[in-house]
Amino acid sequence: MRLLHTMLRVGNLDTSIEFYTEVLGMNLIRKSDNEQYKYTLAFVGYGDEKDGAVIELTYNWGVEEYDLGTAYGHIALETEDIYATCEAIKAKGGIVTREPGPVKGGNTVIAFVKDPDGYSIELINKKDAGLELG
Repeated sequence: MRLLHTMLRVGNLDTSIEFYTEVLGMNLIRKSDNEQYKYTLAFVGYGDEKDGAVIELTYNWGVEEYDLGTAYGHIALETEDIYATCEAIKAKGGIVTREPGPVKGGNTVIAFVKDPDGYSIELINKKDAGLELG
C-alpha cells in the first residue's frame, strides 16, 4: 500500500488552485467536473501521482464555506530554506501564521501558513524533515 492523496473541501476552487500552484509552487495535475453529483475535483502536487502523494481539492458546487472542526491538524511540506520560503509566500499574498522557529520542546525549525479556506500547512526545513523533534 501507499499514500495516494489527502482531500480538502474548498469554497472557491479557482482561488485554492491559485494558492497551491502560484503561492506554494505545486502543479495542477488534473481537474474534472461531475455534472450528475455537482462537484469538481482538482489534484495538485509537486510531482506525478504515480511518484508520490498529492492533494485533492474538492469543490461541491454552491458550497462556499466549511467548518474545519477540531480534528484536522495540518499538511506538512518540506522546503530547502524555510525563511526564504516564508518570505516568498508573503510576497505572493500568502499568510504566514507562525514565523519560522524551533518547534516547542525541540530544535526542528518549522513555520505555518494558511490556505484560502483556513487549512493549516506546516513547513519544515528539508534537513529536519523526518526527524522527531530535531
